Parts: sequence; structure tokens; C-alpha cells
Amino acid sequence: MRDIIFNINELKDTFTPSESKIAQYILEYPQQVTNLTINELARVCNTSEASVVRFCKTLNLKGFQDLKVKIAASIAIKHKELDGGISKDDSLSTIVQKIGNFNKQAIEQASSVLDLNALEEAVEVLSNARRIDFSGLGASGIVAYDAMTKFMRINVPCNYYSDSHLQLTSAANLTRDDVAVGISYSGNTREVVDVLKIAKEKSAHTISITKVGNSPLVETADINLYVSSQEAIFRAGAMASRIAQLNLIDILFVSVAIKKYDEVIGYLENTSGATSIRKI
Repeated sequence: MRDIIFNINELKDTFTPSESKIAQYILEYPQQVTNLTINELARVCNTSEASVVRFCKTLNLKGFQDLKVKIAASIAIKHKELDGGISKDDSLSTIVQKIGNFNKQAIEQASSVLDLNALEEAVEVLSNARRIDFSGLGASGIVAYDAMTKFMRINVPCNYYSDSHLQLTSAANLTRDDVAVGISYSGNTREVVDVLKIAKEKSAHTISITKVGNSPLVETADINLYVSSQEAIFRAGAMASRIAQLNLIDILFVSVAIKKYDEVIGYLENTSGATSIRKI
């Protein structure tokens, strides 16, 4: 079952004014909402029952009762136990358990917001790409590098440059047969947005991997693949968002490899053999 409270928090910037009032009340008083009628919720939010119904439809819920059930389920998850909550007094075994739970939650949350139609479209253009350019900086750059190493295994010409200027230079040579994949959890990394803008000018397909909500990267890309995670542990490390992004790269790679199975199985065997001879 999806964590509806988390999803509402991620989508809050995309709601209409009336929906935003409802979302804010739910985020502040989730327990109270489970005990309200639809009329009572509309009244405390200074909106209408119709707005509550529309809010439920926006979240792809069956109705107000479905909303209450999922809110109750979210409360039961006990966010504080799953958001990491690392303390300086934690033992090593506790840290192992908390980090494991945190990463597991990041993957589950990312899967809950992934649009399968957008994913299918992305797999299609990646499968037909003459060349793929991956771009990203910082933690997202690590994800971009991982993507390049994976797609190289199936003999897809692809690039990732840690230097943002080289990312821009490479994008300037893309064509309509190529794909540019921009990775930025915030969606606001200017250099990555600029890469996709240049790629679009060259008529290349553009894909973003970013968090839910409006952002310059989302507005630029042709296809948006959303990930979602709570950066509660040492936020500056971007740990959960990196895990969520890496998980999505794995999904893309495996999906493309399966789609082109007869063509790429030989390449997978070749690359596996080439690296295994180095192992002792």
C-alpha cells in the first residue's frame, strides 16, 4: 500500500489552491482526518465537499473513505522509525538496521510515484537510441556514471562526463536519433537543465530523472521519470535520493536489455567474460 501522506507531501506544490488547503491540513493533522466526515474536513479546510472529492481523484483514490484508510495506513507505518533517525548514541547494529530500513523505504517510495506509461516511453526511446548522453552532478553524477557503465555492457554508445562543460559540449553534437538523460533530484541543477535544453535544440529525445513536482528540469524534458525519497539522514549526503535513482537506472537497463534481448545477450556474455578473466 502506498504511503499516501508521503505522496501528498511530495505533490503539494502541484495542487490547486483548494487542494493545497486540504493537503496542508492532512499533513498537519493526519490522525484527526481519519475521524472526520467529508463535510467536516471541507469545513475545517475552508473549502467544499466537491473540492475534497476532486482532491481524492487527483490522488487516484476511489473516494474520501479510501483517503481515510490510506492515511490510517500511513500513520501505522511510523515514519519516525523509517526515516532513519540516526543518533550519535546509536550502536553499530542499530545503524545497520536503520540505514537498511531507510534505503528500503526509499525504493518503495520511488516505486509508488513511478508512471508506467512514462517508463514505457523512456524504454522505447532508449532502445532505439543511436547514442545516449547521461548528465548529472554530485550524487546524481554518480548515478549518471552507473548508468553509462550499465548501458555500455549491451553495446549502446553512451557518454558521461564529470565535467559539466564536457556534458554541454557532448549535448551540442546530439541528433534526433540520440537521447539525453538528465539526472537531478531537485530538478533545479542549472547545468543539467542546460544540457537538456541544448539536446532539445538538436532534436534529441530528452528524459529527466527527478523528484515529483514542477521544476526547470521537468519543464524541459520530453519524458519525466519521477523518484521520491525522504532525505532525513545526513541530508547533505543525498543518500536516499541516490538509492532511488540507482534503482530506477536498474529498471531502465533491465527493461531495455529485455526488449532487445536477442540482440544484446551476446554483448552481455562478452562483457562478462572480458571482466572475469581479470578475477583471481
